[in-house]
Amino acid sequence: MTDIAAILQEPPIAGSELDTMLGSLERQRRTFAWKCTGLSHQQLGAVLAPSAITIGGLIKHVALIEAAYFSQRLAGGDIGAPWNGVDWDADPDWEWRTAADDSSEELMELWRHEVRRSRGTVAQAIGKGGLDTLAQWTSPEGATPSLRRLIVDIIEEYARHTGHADLIRESIDGLVGEDPPQSFSEPSSNTDLGGANG
Repeated sequence: MTDIAAILQEPPIAGSELDTMLGSLERQRRTFAWKCTGLSHQQLGAVLAPSAITIGGLIKHVALIEAAYFSQRLAGGDIGAPWNGVDWDADPDWEWRTAADDSSEELMELWRHEVRRSRGTVAQAIGKGGLDTLAQWTSPEGATPSLRRLIVDIIEEYARHTGHADLIRESIDGLVGEDPPQSFSEPSSNTDLGGANG
């Protein structure tokens, strides 16, 4: 397998299925980070009527999705803090609602933490069985997804929410574009994609 760090910015032009999927996921993560970085606390709370979606809410939501799909579903582990302390039945939109209480630094660090954890969990699963590795979770309908399906679902999640962030960000400061510039570096990011689990 190609070193994931080498395909951080986008998928290879003619790579393996695994490198293409991971490259696509990393491209989505990088574009999402670009759209969400460098904003004040007030700007993270900006909305476009009639939607109540904020960039801060998007960051916290995507962090939750990373934890739920890779740490909890794929690895079968505890979803971890702060997620495991939430009564989701009583407050199903907790991450969206509470993002307004967090600073931009706290939100981005939470997201980066979950991305690092996900990268480590995915690397372990790839080492065990590649994309065919089955999750340790089974849906209420009795289906057990493969790593392949979980990665595709996360790519879809990022694509959808990067579109939301794109529109909100343009309304805040005019930032537009499909891909971050080559010079963009995710602040304080961990570039050890192969095994950092924490």
